[in-house]
Amino acid sequence: MPSYNAPFEIHVHGEVPLRADVTFAQLQDALKPLWKYAGAKSLADGAESSYEEEPGIKFDAPEHLLRMCWTVPGDEDFRQSLDEMCMSLNELAEQGAAIEVTFYDAEFDEEDEPPEGESRDDFVMLFVGPTPAAIMQVQRDLLVEDVIGLMERHFDGAELGGVVAEIDKLFSQRFDALVNSLEIGKPPRGTGGTGGGHGGGRRPRHLH
Repeated sequence: MPSYNAPFEIHVHGEVPLRADVTFAQLQDALKPLWKYAGAKSLADGAESSYEEEPGIKFDAPEHLLRMCWTVPGDEDFRQSLDEMCMSLNELAEQGAAIEVTFYDAEFDEEDEPPEGESRDDFVMLFVGPTPAAIMQVQRDLLVEDVIGLMERHFDGAELGGVVAEIDKLFSQRFDALVNSLEIGKPPRGTGGTGGGHGGGRRPRHLH
């Protein structure tokens, strides 16, 4: 359980589309690394953020959506809790989704620090999804959004189709490499092996 003298205030933000059959009990189990880190005994007990104005962790059952806008005091060891959470959320996610995590240096005081002092603030973008393809799709969409937003300062959007096509090519290569690496571990066809699919799911769709 982190103390209130923890070196960071850690903010978790994102929305994850869940399968329609996901129950609160399943979600509570998947998010156990978070609420347990906060020193709570259940999701209901630990869903409240350190800041009253933040909604915390919410299960929107009618929309099949996990909403997170939640802050907890902590340390670098919180990253392990995030890894465990993502592995569990992969099993419940309907689509790929991004989760933003910001580490704010709670011990850094800009007024009291020497000029050469630097904050330990950090930002991490995590991705969850039911398949590697679903996760890559979210990564691709965010990258396209960032690149187009940057380049539209200098070029008209209609001129950037080639840039998007190159980004799609890069993700196609990454996806194919992943599929090939998983195929290596499969028994050859006709040997009676029970190896399942390559696990990559559908190829990420390409938006033109």
